[in-house]
Amino acid sequence: MESLKKQARYQRLYDQLDVLMNKTTDVDARMATIVAILHHKMAYFFWTGFYFISSGELTVKTYQGPLACQVLQKHTGVCWAAIDQKKTIVVPDVHQFPGHIACDSRSQSEIVIPVKNRNGEITGVLDVDSESLGSFDQTDAEWLEKIVNFIYR
Repeated sequence: MESLKKQARYQRLYDQLDVLMNKTTDVDARMATIVAILHHKMAYFFWTGFYFISSGELTVKTYQGPLACQVLQKHTGVCWAAIDQKKTIVVPDVHQFPGHIACDSRSQSEIVIPVKNRNGEITGVLDVDSESLGSFDQTDAEWLEKIVNFIYR
């Protein structure tokens, strides 16, 4: 998807979510809405969901797509890398990422965005997988970072 077209699509999704997020302050409802909108409006999103830290483990929450890993091995894979490095991680080819956790062998590329609460503490991540190599770029990173901020707004 060319960059300007992708930016315009994200702007429309952001505007739609901005209205929807005013309907509730419930974190789970907001996550479910974000996942549904992203998963069904971005054609290259194969798996879209949240993992949150619970009792020191990274446990799946709301998601859409094929069956997910319920708990991710500590400090392994892209999700934990985003938490440990405190930044968004874009992986063009998951097979080249050391320690990648393959919950579904069809996933080829991935982006993971840390989710921060109102105190700035990382509570989890938004994880998106694609069946194609190189699906995610800086445009995805910038917009998804803005979108995850809706959770605790």
